[in-house]
Amino acid sequence: MASKIRAKPARTAARRSSHGKPVMIVTGGSRGIGAAVARLAGRQGWRVVVNYRTEKKAADRVAGAIRRAGSEAIVVQGDVGSESDVVALFKAADKAFGRLDALVNNAGIVGTPSRVDELPARQLRRLLDINVTGCFMCAREAIRRMSTRHGGRGGGIVNISSAAARLGGPGEWVHYAASKGAIDTMTIGLGREVAAEGIRVNAVRPGLIDTDIHATAGLPDRVARLGPTVPMGRAGTAEEVATAILWLLSKEASYVTSSIMDISGGR
Repeated sequence: MASKIRAKPARTAARRSSHGKPVMIVTGGSRGIGAAVARLAGRQGWRVVVNYRTEKKAADRVAGAIRRAGSEAIVVQGDVGSESDVVALFKAADKAFGRLDALVNNAGIVGTPSRVDELPARQLRRLLDINVTGCFMCAREAIRRMSTRHGGRGGGIVNISSAAARLGGPGEWVHYAASKGAIDTMTIGLGREVAAEGIRVNAVRPGLIDTDIHATAGLPDRVARLGPTVPMGRAGTAEEVATAILWLLSKEASYVTSSIMDISGGR
């Protein structure tokens, strides 16, 4: 069943239309890398749509931080694995801000650690619905709003891939790694598809990053265990990934598209 979409009340249409600050949608923006991206975007003057699936209080805290930084934010509940939720998310952004300049396709799950010969089909389908289909559906809605072909002013998309796409995730997350391999291919192809329409599409491939995604997957000691094996000798932070994402969406990266940036400490 599709999740119910809720958005906080927007400002008046007159005030929205006179507001020139750019607008960003961050899927999965309530925690981890998504939250770090949303907070940094707010500090840089972006107006932010913070999407979440279940963590409303966490999403509200992120939105509060953006407002304290002097920018605007709304919180929108929705499951990117549901097409109707994705459509409603973008309509909520339209209503609140009347424009869209960037999408950060961050929402994703790793699933339960499993060998392929022990992997239930239902778990694989759910992972692909969120990590791959959801990413495509969000990109579709963003392109319909940003592409000059559709009357838009252009913009940027950054997809969150993973170093697992290169490493393969043997013994734990081959299924997750494969979903991120799909995102790498999507980034290259889509970037070339819409390059002449004012949209740049890039991806980041985070390596071992110290967020709660590991504990959620049932491996709370993973960062401590693997951190020393990274060439830089430590796990990365969500803020380090967010900095790269905001750069890719900035004017400084104006000639960068269909590119995949590794943020992995050399791993």
